[in-house]
Amino acid sequence: MDGVQTLADRRCNVAEHHIPTEHGIVIARQWQPQNRSRTTAAPLILLHDSLGCIDLWRELPERLAVATGRKVIAYDRAGFGRSDLLHDRPAPDFVTRGASAELATVLDALGIEDFAVLGHSVGGGMALAAGAVFGARCRAVVTISAQSFLEDLTRAGIRKAAEDFADPQLKARLERYHGARTDWVLDAWIGSWLSPAFDTWCLDAEIAQITSPVLTIHGALDDYGSPAQPHRIAQMAKVPVNSLLLADAGHFPHRSHEARTLKAIIGFLARPLQP
Repeated sequence: MDGVQTLADRRCNVAEHHIPTEHGIVIARQWQPQNRSRTTAAPLILLHDSLGCIDLWRELPERLAVATGRKVIAYDRAGFGRSDLLHDRPAPDFVTRGASAELATVLDALGIEDFAVLGHSVGGGMALAAGAVFGARCRAVVTISAQSFLEDLTRAGIRKAAEDFADPQLKARLERYHGARTDWVLDAWIGSWLSPAFDTWCLDAEIAQITSPVLTIHGALDDYGSPAQPHRIAQMAKVPVNSLLLADAGHFPHRSHEARTLKAIIGFLARPLQP
């Protein structure tokens, strides 16, 4: 781990790190709430979506850190944001790989043993896989708009997005966050999920192995996954699953319904089973 920058913040001390991985340098950022100089609660790891990065979490990491008293850590997965550029399309098992090898490297670099994990969209799938891979080390799993199996709706939404990103202005907005990585980021999402290699993709086996409590948050108007997604998670899990289904939310409830989303996450993480 190479801590390269400490940023001033009103409510958190924010440190940024460059972490060597098998796929190059990964950028991580850590929020330590100033109102808790020392906390025994497990840090919360954030896993971004298919077009995401640290900066696209906006103010959520700081708000979670302050509200929960936990360290919150987000990182740009390899190929995204400011992490090193990749060239090859991710392998069909990239969701479980992202929840194992890369996450393990980040945890080791930051000296983290036990943790809680929160993921959005494909990051939610990675959060579920992390719950399976890390067992008791993963103390809680939170998903927002997670995909755990492939629906026709998922691919229809991605095809529509592919058409939308033909607009140079929309693509330019994405380039503000990913720069020279943008074409790879788009193909890693669109090309991967529309590939025949993904036809039978699901996380049923991983969900059944999770040993920690789970919270799912989902919008009923999500263009990339119907309410069948959180229902499937609850059906396949062998642990308690708390669910929040927002009737008028789409794919980003942590933005459109921030207060309700934060309340659900904070309450869930405050329970006695979340040390």
